[in-house]
Amino acid sequence: MTHMFIPGPVDVDPEVMQAQTKPMLPHRSAEFEQIFRGTEAKLKKVFYTDTRIFQPPATGTGMQETGIRNLVQKDVLSCVNGAFSERWYQVAITNGKQADRLDVPWGEIIPPDMLADALNKKFYEAVTIVHNETSTGAENPLKELSAVVHEVSPDTLILVDAVSSLGGVKIETDAWGVDFILTSSQKCLALPPGMSFAAVSDRCLTKAETVENRGWYFDILRMEKHRIKNSTAMTPAISLIWALDVQLDHMLAEGLENRFARHNAMAERVQTWAIEHGMAPLAPEGYRSKTVSTIKNAHGVDIPALNKFLLSKGMRIANGYGNLKNNTFRIAHMGETQMHHVNELLDAFETFLEKM
Repeated sequence: MTHMFIPGPVDVDPEVMQAQTKPMLPHRSAEFEQIFRGTEAKLKKVFYTDTRIFQPPATGTGMQETGIRNLVQKDVLSCVNGAFSERWYQVAITNGKQADRLDVPWGEIIPPDMLADALNKKFYEAVTIVHNETSTGAENPLKELSAVVHEVSPDTLILVDAVSSLGGVKIETDAWGVDFILTSSQKCLALPPGMSFAAVSDRCLTKAETVENRGWYFDILRMEKHRIKNSTAMTPAISLIWALDVQLDHMLAEGLENRFARHNAMAERVQTWAIEHGMAPLAPEGYRSKTVSTIKNAHGVDIPALNKFLLSKGMRIANGYGNLKNNTFRIAHMGETQMHHVNELLDAFETFLEKM
């Protein structure tokens, strides 16, 4: 079996994978509704929220579009510091919104004072923030950025993509005043791809009532109508719901704080190793991801050749993303990955470096 150190899809526990083979149920049945209600209750613990959680059969990009279509009639500010924050900006543009950009170089974080300046110049209905940039390994200071929005422009909704961090890092949705926060199944939650999850505040529902052309599939008012009946407007991904139910039990049994500490320890191990071998992380110290390390390829390592070598040992890492391809490489340490897996990878990496 190949152990994937790529930032999704990640390896899935065999018991969780097996859960997908359970027989189908009518999704308008009491039996299914009980499971669906239970997964929402467990997800609320992971999201640190008392608000609703939507569980649609759509990927994280679909939920990016959900946020834009429902919560912005015209003006949105997109904080851009990597490939996936750039994608959210493109989602806004292609949905006909007036999207302004707040740009910093890839690998950097969005400074709170820079966000405050932008919000002081113009009113935005919403601001989009990627908490953990999967492309650069930079973790934006979400708590501080949220505080800025609440202080400078309290009527602006805070939309957060936590696709590669939620479930591996503690994000206090309610305490930080985040209105809309999404994640995907295939990263820190360690499920097969195909689902996303979003915590959505009452302010969002109120705003959506005023927004035209929300569409049908991604309409959160329609989602809410069905959620209160413990279902979805469209056919849910039933097999993935079975897997989700089992995996959430695993996560809660491990203990969320223990899970976060494990992710942090693996990140420190990888990033310290990289620095010791003359390959610094791309992101600045203090803002480095706990779930995926983007490392500068300072030695000009042939990443495809490295992966060929690693695959012979049952492992795989990820090349740099987009403009960072070959100039960086990415080592994910999320989901069910354990420290002994990381140590095995780094030992194999060292063997490859010695042969260069």
